[in-house]
Amino acid sequence: MENNLFTNAHILAWLQYFADNADVDLEQVKLLDITRKNKNLIPTVESHRAVLVFTEAGHPDIFYRMYNAGLGECTVVYNEGSEPSGPIKQNKVYDMMDRGINASAGMLVLNPKPRSTFKFGMSNQSFAFGSVRYVGSEIRAVILSKMQIDPHKNLCVISGESIAVEAAMLGEEGAVIAVEYNARDRKTLEDNLHQFGLNNVTIIDHVDEETMAELPVPDVTMLVASASMEQEMKCLLQRNPNMEFVVYTLDFKVAADLPALFASLGIHDTDVIQIAVSKLSNKNTFESQPAPWIITGKAGE
Repeated sequence: MENNLFTNAHILAWLQYFADNADVDLEQVKLLDITRKNKNLIPTVESHRAVLVFTEAGHPDIFYRMYNAGLGECTVVYNEGSEPSGPIKQNKVYDMMDRGINASAGMLVLNPKPRSTFKFGMSNQSFAFGSVRYVGSEIRAVILSKMQIDPHKNLCVISGESIAVEAAMLGEEGAVIAVEYNARDRKTLEDNLHQFGLNNVTIIDHVDEETMAELPVPDVTMLVASASMEQEMKCLLQRNPNMEFVVYTLDFKVAADLPALFASLGIHDTDVIQIAVSKLSNKNTFESQPAPWIITGKAGE
């Protein structure tokens, strides 16, 4: 397998091997080649009953990260070596945490309880602790819905760390550009990407023609309103004149001024909403959470 590249012939050979040696319905098998960039193992295993994973040697903590993500009960079906031949083995993920991958090969991961729906609005307790103050899960769910994510869209998320993480999970075939101006926030985001096994996110520290030049062209941009917002939007519109925008702000004046800014940039179909969330406290009283405005619009035709 030169350069760890799995050709169609390799893939068919591994499929035949597991068809002959494992009790699995090939119709349910999802193929995932993580030797290619932008492929996410953990979210894929979470949402499928059977995943045939192609991987190169290395990944010393791959099973530990799967266990840490709640996938310890999954079964790994594999063999020793890099060819689809010989005795087959199987173990639970929790029994494999202390081993990595020692050869370029295929392994079949069986999940008895796959997630059957999109996972919008993860609990903030799920994310890595660090410098970031995460937006409430209910508000994040609305923002993700407004972004209208599908598996193949490319996304840009500016100063929205938890949004970038969930968007990367939902858009498993697309790319996410995460813009973080603060070095500590970039480190927290990197910790989250490692924790969730996300490989389709590129982190940059600002938006301009140079930083965006070699990156995928976004279809949708979500950004937290800031002093640099207009410059960011102009730059992104040069990359994609049909860009869709989702803007988050807690500032009423910014929210009120955004429709005019959108119009000046050729962004239409503007929609402005405010989200109010109250939660029952341990004193049996409702406590109001910050109530942001979410402004959306689309450029081009």
